Amino acid sequence: MKTSSTLLVAVAAAALGAYGYSMLAPVKVASTEHTEPSEQKKPNDHVEQDEHGADRIRISDVKLAAAGVTLAEAASATLTDTLSFNGILRANQEAVVQVTPRFPGVAKSIQKRIGDKVGKDDLLATIESNQSLTVYELKAPIAGTIIDRQISLGEYASEQKPAFVVADLSTIWVDLSIYRQDLKRVRLDDQVLIDPDDFSGDIKGTISYIAPIGSSETQTALARVLLPNPDGRLRPGLFVTARLVLAARNVAVAVRRSAIQTLENKTIVFVREDSDKIEARPVELGDSDPQFVEIRAGLSAGEHYVADNSFIVKAEMGKGDADHD
Repeated sequence: MKTSSTLLVAVAAAALGAYGYSMLAPVKVASTEHTEPSEQKKPNDHVEQDEHGADRIRISDVKLAAAGVTLAEAASATLTDTLSFNGILRANQEAVVQVTPRFPGVAKSIQKRIGDKVGKDDLLATIESNQSLTVYELKAPIAGTIIDRQISLGEYASEQKPAFVVADLSTIWVDLSIYRQDLKRVRLDDQVLIDPDDFSGDIKGTISYIAPIGSSETQTALARVLLPNPDGRLRPGLFVTARLVLAARNVAVAVRRSAIQTLENKTIVFVREDSDKIEARPVELGDSDPQFVEIRAGLSAGEHYVADNSFIVKAEMGKGDADHD
């Protein structure tokens, strides 16, 4: 009796298991060959086409901005053939002064600290001379910025060590490392585009100095560019990249390299139409440089296009059920 009850439970479990499996198994759908066209779901049904057959979606400026997508205006540009170098910003050593006490003594007061701007003859500190026990003033010999201080209140100040270093940072040196294979292509007064990597654009300069000797450790030679720095944008110690302009050519219409995408085997640029549409516009490319690409056909000067993060718009084009209002 016990055996038959066990057998009955096993049979019931097997039946329930089969039923559960049938519920998880893929369901075969009847053929749709007789389904009306209006009942079939179209892929990418949020994508429409313009009169030229180009794909187009609706997407607002608010949504573009939230996704980090930015627009730019197609315009003429100067394409350049360049050599790229690494460099570092340095204080103009011809405008750096070390301020050293005239007589050894004790610092009685400190008026300035690192980073302070000073004018010529501004008071930096007062020092009590060890010899005469009189207090004398230590003043700034030039106008500039305090970039170093080696003295503290009550500390012994020696005439052997600078108490302050003052630098006029209105001009900055850009020291570039030139590899030996490129040295023959670099000349004095060559134009250089300096990129400080602060998203504020390149700075134009010219090579003012090329070192007569190289570095045995890096196998590079130094080339220097002197740049104006009236607003303090350039800070000594930071790295930069530079491009030496070898040749230049003007083109009528160009876009940023980041704007170029491929969609359905076509080279396209996403173009803003009306106020809420983005069109995947097929274009014909021409010459290019590290920043811009010439557009020979498909886009006119003055039209606005997706310049940065265009891959996000490409992803939106591929969605089938997204809301683009």
